[in-house]
Amino acid sequence: MKTMIILFLALGTFMISCKEEKKTEATPVENNQMKEVMAIHDEVMPKMGKVGKLVGQLKPMVDTTSQGKEYAKAMRDLQAANESMMKWMQDFGDQFDSDEIMNGKELTDQKKLLLNVEEENIKAVKKQIETSISNAEALLKD
Repeated sequence: MKTMIILFLALGTFMISCKEEKKTEATPVENNQMKEVMAIHDEVMPKMGKVGKLVGQLKPMVDTTSQGKEYAKAMRDLQAANESMMKWMQDFGDQFDSDEIMNGKELTDQKKLLLNVEEENIKAVKKQIETSISNAEALLKD
C-alpha cells in the first residue's frame, strides 16, 4: 500500500510537471500593438522611393543663391528622413526577432517597454518623412 501511494504521488508530480504551459503567443494587446507598429512602417516604406526621386530632382537645383539654399535644405531634410527610416528599421530588427514581429510570439516585459518606444519612434519617422516630402514638393512647384 505504501509503495502504491509513493507511486501515485510520483506519477502525479510527473503529470503536473509535464502539464506546465509555455505561453508562446502574445496577448491580444501586444499583438495589436506590434501589428500597428508594422502597419505604420508598411504605410511609410513605399514613400521612400518618392524621397529618393525628390532628392534627385532637387540636387541639380542646389547652388549658392537663396533659392538654391532652400533646395539644399529640402534635400538635406529628405536625406535625414531616409536615414531616420533606415536607422529605425535596423534598431527595430536588432531588438525584436522575426517570431515576435511576424508570428505574435509573446514579448518579455522589457520588450513590451521597447515596443512602446519603437511605436513612438516610427510615428516620429513617419511625420519626418511626410513633412520633408510635402516641403520638397511645395518648393518644386514654385
